[in-house]
Amino acid sequence: MIEVLPLGQYFAALNFTPLRRFSFAAAALAVLLSTGAFADVPGSADHPLVPRYEGAQIVRYESDAYTEYDLRTGKAKDGGVSVVEGKLARITYQGPAERSVLEVFRNYEAALGKAGFQVLFSCAREECGDIPNDIESGPRYMLLWGAGDHHFLSGKLSGPQGNVYVSVYITRNNSGGPARDRAMVQLDIVEARPMESRMVFVEASAMQQDLATGGRVVLYGIQFDFDKDTLRPESEVQIAEIAKLLNDDPALSVLVVGHTDMSGGFDYNMDLSKRRASRVTEALARDHGIAGARLTSVGVGPAAPVASNESEDGRALNRRVEIVKR
Repeated sequence: MIEVLPLGQYFAALNFTPLRRFSFAAAALAVLLSTGAFADVPGSADHPLVPRYEGAQIVRYESDAYTEYDLRTGKAKDGGVSVVEGKLARITYQGPAERSVLEVFRNYEAALGKAGFQVLFSCAREECGDIPNDIESGPRYMLLWGAGDHHFLSGKLSGPQGNVYVSVYITRNNSGGPARDRAMVQLDIVEARPMESRMVFVEASAMQQDLATGGRVVLYGIQFDFDKDTLRPESEVQIAEIAKLLNDDPALSVLVVGHTDMSGGFDYNMDLSKRRASRVTEALARDHGIAGARLTSVGVGPAAPVASNESEDGRALNRRVEIVKR
């Protein structure tokens, strides 16, 4: 069964921390599942509002302090997708042996009702339409090996700090091995609240001074969507100031260097940082008329940290864009 933290205690304990992300290799998880070594993955945790089904183990975990989430409130053909924003936790549980999908689902259904969640949509098997295919086809849900016996519920909880949205998808493991026939739970929880502002605007004159004294400028005002190379709209003001710097000094050429923290794989972060740097140079050329020959995009991933990756504050400092005089 599931014990639920009282809502008042939960909101009183909320800590609005900056971006925190954990991602774990599929190969390592596959080993855990195939060997029966069902320990929680490192760095994972239950959500304080909706804990686990008794005897379940966390086999995948991600969290993001602010992102968009496609909340399913029905079949796609009926317009059943609502985009919500906020702090997101994605937790994949493997249920204990000899517990059916329906039993686990009913426990979650009862626990969410006890916590005060309003059911937005609930379905089973063919009633769910495209929802199982949508969930199970996503790379982050690769551990949900469905066998057709699936249940889904989405809900909303109104609270003093903002709304909380939940998505619960439960299916039966059909992969074989020791995990076969166990219930798999995909629990996604979005705490909708205003985005924490970490924008630090650096004027062209300050950038020019930093280049003259140290040869580089550290910028935190260029923001990207979580785990993507898509520039967020609020980055434009800082990119425009880089363009001003370059227009004021036509002889200046620069490297645009992308940096990441240590979360995730090294090769992946190297590629992500290069793609992010390229999006900045593309915006400078496309939107501000800066000659491409004056811009070189470089990605160094987590290879040049300015702080420890052991803390979130340190990881936040390591995620940055730098301008280097060429």
